[in-house]
Amino acid sequence: QVQLVESGGGLVQTGGSLRLSCVVSGRNLDNYRMAWFRQTQKKVREFVATVHWSAGTRDYADSVQNRFTVSRDRAKNTVFLDMNSLKPEDTALYYCAATEPPYKSYWTGDSAYDYWGQGTQVTVSS
Repeated sequence: QVQLVESGGGLVQTGGSLRLSCVVSGRNLDNYRMAWFRQTQKKVREFVATVHWSAGTRDYADSVQNRFTVSRDRAKNTVFLDMNSLKPEDTALYYCAATEPPYKSYWTGDSAYDYWGQGTQVTVSS
């Protein structure tokens, strides 16, 4: 089992920044891929960013490319999402997720992930 606990959400103005954190515990994470998803009021859960725990390879949704940065601190067992130039359309409940091979689907799909945190709310005011 893997446990994920997110924090760092809040209310920010358009153009502002936030850092989300996800503390990971439970087992050896070397083969794990970590990701951030978000769910809007329309209840659609969409991919935001992903990073491989040991390799460090990253991928981003087009909508956040060049604004958001995903990283991990292996010593602290924490995944981060640094969000800059925030827009009202970034408002959502942000989830941290984890999975290990074999992947059930491509890593941008939520069905690929076995473990989820409880979510942290990000609200961007206009």
